[in-house]
Amino acid sequence: MSADRLSPELKSSAPVFAALGDPTRLQLVARLSAGEPLSITRLASGSPLTRQAITKHLHVMAGAGLVKGFRQGREQLWELNPQQLRHARRSLDLISRQWDEALARLKAWVEEG
Repeated sequence: MSADRLSPELKSSAPVFAALGDPTRLQLVARLSAGEPLSITRLASGSPLTRQAITKHLHVMAGAGLVKGFRQGREQLWELNPQQLRHARRSLDLISRQWDEALARLKAWVEEG
């Protein structure tokens, strides 16, 4: 299916899936899903990546609407935007239903033939 034939719902989820396609960003989402905002220093702890590299990944994720950053004193804290994950989940559910319907049609066709 070409990108111009995607539903608006699926099209708007594409940046989220692209951002989650990177293992580092997926790990950052996992760390932020605990619910508490984290500083770049805390996100980088235990990682071989520098704070600068983590920041670049966070900006990509922010561009996809997955995270948002805010200042608290001298620190930049980051938190997960769960709404974007829910939106992506709905897109996956839609795709799943479409596959289920297509497979049901194929099964009916095979059983008729």
